[in-house]
Amino acid sequence: MCGLVGALSFDQSAFRVSEPYLIRMRDSLAHRGPDGAGVWIDRDGRMGLGHRRLSIIDLADAAAQPMPNEDETLWIAFNGEIYNHSTIRRELNELGGHRWRTDHSDTEVILHAFETWGIEAVAKFRGMFAIALWDTRRRELWLIRDRIGVKPLYYSLHHGRLTFASEIKALLEDPDQARALHEESLFHYLSFLTTPAPQTLFDGIKKLPGGTWLRVRADGAIEERRYWDVWDHTSPLIGHSDADLAALVLAKLRESVALRKVSDVPVGVFLSGGIDSSTNAALFSQGEAQPVRTFTIGYDAEYPSYRNELSHARFMAEQVGADHHERLLSLDDLLEFLPRMVALQDEPIADPVCVPVYYVSELARRHGVIVCQVGEGADELFWGYPGWKTFRRLELWNRWPVPSTLKRLGLQGLQWIGQGETFHYERLRRGCLTQPVFWGGAEAFPEAMKQRLLSRRLQNKFRGLTSWDAIRPIHERFTSRAWEQGPLQWMSYVDVNFRLPELLLMRVDKMSMGASLEARVPFLDHEVVQLALSIPEAAKTRGGVVKTLLKQAVRGVIPDTIIDRPKQGFGVPVHEWMQGRLGTVMQDRLSEFCDRTDILDRSAVLELVREQRDPRGWYLFNLALWWNHYLA
Repeated sequence: MCGLVGALSFDQSAFRVSEPYLIRMRDSLAHRGPDGAGVWIDRDGRMGLGHRRLSIIDLADAAAQPMPNEDETLWIAFNGEIYNHSTIRRELNELGGHRWRTDHSDTEVILHAFETWGIEAVAKFRGMFAIALWDTRRRELWLIRDRIGVKPLYYSLHHGRLTFASEIKALLEDPDQARALHEESLFHYLSFLTTPAPQTLFDGIKKLPGGTWLRVRADGAIEERRYWDVWDHTSPLIGHSDADLAALVLAKLRESVALRKVSDVPVGVFLSGGIDSSTNAALFSQGEAQPVRTFTIGYDAEYPSYRNELSHARFMAEQVGADHHERLLSLDDLLEFLPRMVALQDEPIADPVCVPVYYVSELARRHGVIVCQVGEGADELFWGYPGWKTFRRLELWNRWPVPSTLKRLGLQGLQWIGQGETFHYERLRRGCLTQPVFWGGAEAFPEAMKQRLLSRRLQNKFRGLTSWDAIRPIHERFTSRAWEQGPLQWMSYVDVNFRLPELLLMRVDKMSMGASLEARVPFLDHEVVQLALSIPEAAKTRGGVVKTLLKQAVRGVIPDTIIDRPKQGFGVPVHEWMQGRLGTVMQDRLSEFCDRTDILDRSAVLELVREQRDPRGWYLFNLALWWNHYLA
């Protein structure tokens, strides 16, 4: 796990890549790679790569980056892990013609695989990755983001050059990079707590979507292509018993966890005491001579909005004989972390869970662990959220042939009783337009309320626009490719394509790397995802029990008391903390933000935060902190 940067100049007379320029970009990412640093610049000064290293596989100096192949016709800067690199290396050796400079570097495997198969080599990689690869013969740059989008990759095209990096802050080290708000992305941020790829909140800075590559030629010609979509790799498992499906799921999870145990440095597990993290801990501990190291975050009190899971985590740690560590967080910890959080995020990731993710990463790193396995993805793949039961029912009702006139009367009725800004109204509105009710597992503000929160200028600018425009391309891919088009398959698909890579996985990447720790995601191995979406919806929703198939798969692997306890998400007691000092800080920052910008409506914002003490004020607060740090 590392940080990469680079630049390609299309006009040598206008801009030449220099070492100080690259080092300034590179070292803004020192937290991603404290173990080493390197730069490489092509002889003509048109292309350069920089790299910060967190040593995990092949710790030798020979595995440092940027790395060339044997004749220096290919150069690479790479962030991530290729878990099956040993298998690919053996295949390459059987083909012959490769000279290796490292013993077992996965980075070098990428170079030789690209030599042999070109861009089609990506199909062989099982892992998480952001890759920048320069082909000196063809004079072209490849930027590649892994299938699910576990690792981020940003780029910007300006002043006759393309710059790229693992984090936005590196791009901002270019003195010619403009700092301005991308206002349409702000509009969608208020819906989804994050910005949909390929845009970011910075005008002119983009992020590569998951499962996509970008080819950039030296003359500035750019081609973007989606190289992976889960529906192209599913095999409908119709006619299989639930027991057979559960066995397939468990076997694939065992394989995925085993692959993610491979490391030359200590590996641990984030443990909440829920099904997902407990499964990680149990599967990880099997066959290990040493105790698995587990890490848990709790809070300094029991809050109505979030009950500590410490007892469940301790119980599971005892079951697997773990070396277990905990930390309790307080409001002081959150307030102290805010400036660091904003700097690490680059653009707002308006999920307060960023706070405990950072602190649990720091806890692991403090105890000598460099890599941890995390549980993201299981809920999205196996119907794990209780609220999804309601969404699925609404999606089914939305497909009934109800006259649109009745739906419109329903909308008028909701408006008449003062419910025009609620999600009840919003979901019926979507039904009237024959849109899916479900737009993603994280939604902040309904369209009507969002419009009221915007300044008058932006209300006028975005009149008639909705955030359906952001996810319409995902829905079009779903309707044209999905072998089964039930509501749950849609819900899983949109979250795999949007909420997971741009919100949940982004918070894991930015916060864990802020503590110089690598996070691995066994449930989002692309083969696990392909298997999950090959399973018929009926098998995953049998009996109306959430996560029923996954529970069946891991029963006997983890205790029944863990499997059968009520679902509890990983959260932060923002609601209670808003009643005290946090609420005061939020009011002050948002008031200042509204006074200094023409983005939000001051009275609507302060009503939400000061009078209603609505936890959704956290999303606006994150925006204000970001603006003050990066744009003020």
